[in-house]
Amino acid sequence: DFIKNDEPQGNQVFAPMKKVMPLVYDAMKRAQDETGQAKIFSANITADDHYEMCARADYILETFGPDADKVAFLVDGYVGGPGMVSTARRQYPDQYLHYHRAGHGAVTSPSSKRGYDAYVLAKMARLQGASGIHVGTMGYGKMEGSPDDRAIAYVIERDEYQGPAYRQKWYGMKPTTPIISGGMNALRLPGFFANLGHGNVINTAGGGSYGHIDSPAAGAISLRQAYECWKAGADPIEWAREHREFARAFASFPADADRLHPGWREKLAAHR
Repeated sequence: DFIKNDEPQGNQVFAPMKKVMPLVYDAMKRAQDETGQAKIFSANITADDHYEMCARADYILETFGPDADKVAFLVDGYVGGPGMVSTARRQYPDQYLHYHRAGHGAVTSPSSKRGYDAYVLAKMARLQGASGIHVGTMGYGKMEGSPDDRAIAYVIERDEYQGPAYRQKWYGMKPTTPIISGGMNALRLPGFFANLGHGNVINTAGGGSYGHIDSPAAGAISLRQAYECWKAGADPIEWAREHREFARAFASFPADADRLHPGWREKLAAHR
């Protein structure tokens, strides 16, 4: 289970870091004790200069203490720039480095009049040492994109890949995890995974978790069940009959349910 700060949430007046981080660590410890499972928290260390960024990172490591290995560092590569990303990698070589892809509308959007493609940005992120980078939702979430955008994920996690322009070889360079974010929920995930062809991603779905009709925890469980549904090659309606949290995602996101699974109300009601 993975939870992150968003790109605007660094050290704001409504969420001062020195007050928030101890609370997050306390919540993480309680969640781990209750479930017996390790959790990962991605803490936003983006700042206006690299000295402040490193000071925030050091404070977070100190706060999380023995669980510091379960903290990722989120760096906004658009605000901080490539230099801040590579500085974070050099200073904290053992931490998971989460490259947040902001600036899409200005730089990487197909509608942008200048900039470069998201495919190029992903490759630059791997060169800078990012452990993971947001790669869009390939048309399955709220972000613009198409199923062919899976090439962005392929090129950063494979050692060699034929891209749209030329063949990219990485010569053993560490891979970068594709991070999926933007309007995803349990109903959209089976199709997403079928298109991508694997589940080697980090899926961050704030609305998909917090928008669940029962609770954020139930929403998180529904996302995991959606992955298992795809992995098993099961029909989502049949899967819902045996997995309550996934079934309740239909009632939580009825517009998506109507679009993806017409007649779901009758089918699930007949089962009850």
